[in-house]
Amino acid sequence: MIKRIVDFSFSLFGIILLLPLFIIVAILITLDSRGGVFYLQTRVGKNNKDFKLFKFRTMRTGADKKGLLTVGSADNRITKTGLWLRKYKMDELPQLFNVLIGNMSLVGPRPEVRKYVELYSPEQLNVLSVKPGITDYASIEYADENELLSKQAEPEKFYIAEVMPSKLKINLKYIANQSVIEDFRIILKTFNKIFTKR
Repeated sequence: MIKRIVDFSFSLFGIILLLPLFIIVAILITLDSRGGVFYLQTRVGKNNKDFKLFKFRTMRTGADKKGLLTVGSADNRITKTGLWLRKYKMDELPQLFNVLIGNMSLVGPRPEVRKYVELYSPEQLNVLSVKPGITDYASIEYADENELLSKQAEPEKFYIAEVMPSKLKINLKYIANQSVIEDFRIILKTFNKIFTKR
């Protein structure tokens, strides 16, 4: 209950505070390439239920049909504005609406697409016992995930075999020790990670 109150209050405040920025970003996206401002993708949430995740569109329309993973700045599907948005994680900001609606939390395991959830072991499926979040320890640990994947000969195989299990292990540890105080620590570490990037 406390977590939901914090989520609702902070997401509402964040949306109001960031509304001018949202408008500026929307204009930049529209000027940069054809397509909508937002990108809605089906992800798997709490209790293994699908929901629509909001993001600012950073790729050309229809680019996701060529693959679900992005592999760094060399991925030519990403727009110029999209590169900038991704660098500072600003493409994730519309997920404040997901938090306000209630299908996400500020902090929690990042939601995955169904294709990869189908590969989870019974133990790994426990990450679906809580609401997914905008940020978590795994996101901080793998802040440069796209660049890491870009260096692999087979990015998707590497993601499934190495990155995904590691992130799930981190998330399961968070679930076992979660608290409001821990959530605030994660939020602070997330901001620090974003703004200390070179």
